[in-house]
Amino acid sequence: MFTVSNLAERAGLSRTSVLYYEREGLLLPAARAANGYRLYSDKELDRLQLIVNYRALGLPVAEIRVLLDRDAGVQQKILQRQLVHLQGEIERLQQQQRTIVSFLEQPESEEKIMVSKERWTAIMRASGMTDEDMRNWHVQFEKLEPQGHQEFLESLKIDAEEIKTIRQWSKEG
Repeated sequence: MFTVSNLAERAGLSRTSVLYYEREGLLLPAARAANGYRLYSDKELDRLQLIVNYRALGLPVAEIRVLLDRDAGVQQKILQRQLVHLQGEIERLQQQQRTIVSFLEQPESEEKIMVSKERWTAIMRASGMTDEDMRNWHVQFEKLEPQGHQEFLESLKIDAEEIKTIRQWSKEG
């Protein structure tokens, strides 16, 4: 039998994560020791590994709960739906890549032409990006290159207050 900490260590998780999965009803202790400690068996360790694997697929806790407690047919439908969702995400990211590449490949003489916020937005829309895609683009830019994001926004001649607003919601995701 394992304590919460032992179980977490074996699964490569934090103790907090194990307790979270318990609170969410995904994992229950096999027993309680006389001192009140939660005790888990190999069966719970196997279930926790399955939870970790499903999380790695990007599945939300609510769907994992269904996956753990349902038959193979339901599991297949959920996994197929997640596969379609991931394919859509991949396509959106590839579109963002293409947009960035096309912007970077513009001749140097065009780079000297000032790109305004309106022009940049029009380029993004023309590449097929939605408002949500553009918002995600800002979130990712802020996360990966905060200084570059600041410089980019400044290059669009956006006023300081609007830049502050954009960067704030970008940080919040």
